[in-house]
Amino acid sequence: MKEGIHPKWYPNAKVIVEGEEVMTVGSTLPEISVEIWSGTHPFYTGTQRLLDTEGQVDRFMRRLQKREELQAVAEELAEKRDPTNLTVDSMSLGTRATNALTGAGVTSVGDVLELLEKGDDALLALPGIGQKALIDIKRFLRNEGMLQ
Repeated sequence: MKEGIHPKWYPNAKVIVEGEEVMTVGSTLPEISVEIWSGTHPFYTGTQRLLDTEGQVDRFMRRLQKREELQAVAEELAEKRDPTNLTVDSMSLGTRATNALTGAGVTSVGDVLELLEKGDDALLALPGIGQKALIDIKRFLRNEGMLQ
C-alpha cells in the first residue's frame, strides 16, 4: 500500500443530529452532521415529522408574497387604466369648459358620465358648458367606448 494517499481515518467520529451526539462511527471526518437518522426516521419510529429541506417553505412563502405584490400592482394599473378615473383635463375640452366642470365639482370622467345619465340638459345647465363642449365630451366618451 502506498503511503500518504489515503485520508485520515477517525474510528470514533461523532454523528450529530440537531446539535446532539447520537452515535459514533468510523469515518474520514471527525464530525458528521445529519438531519435524519434511524432514531428520527418515520419508517423506524412510526411517526410523521415535517422537515424543511433547503428552505422549501421559505421559498414558497417568498414566491407567494411576490405573486401577491404583482397582483396588487396589476390591480392598481387596471384601476388607473379605467377611463372613469381619468380627470376632466384629460378630455381636452378647452380651458373654459374644463374650468366650468371643475368649478361645478365635476372632477372625473365618471362624474361627467353620471351627469349624462340624467340627460344632456344636466350638463348644459352648468354655466360655461355649451353645445360644442357637450359634443366634445360625447366624442371623447365614444372614443373611450363608454357611450354608444
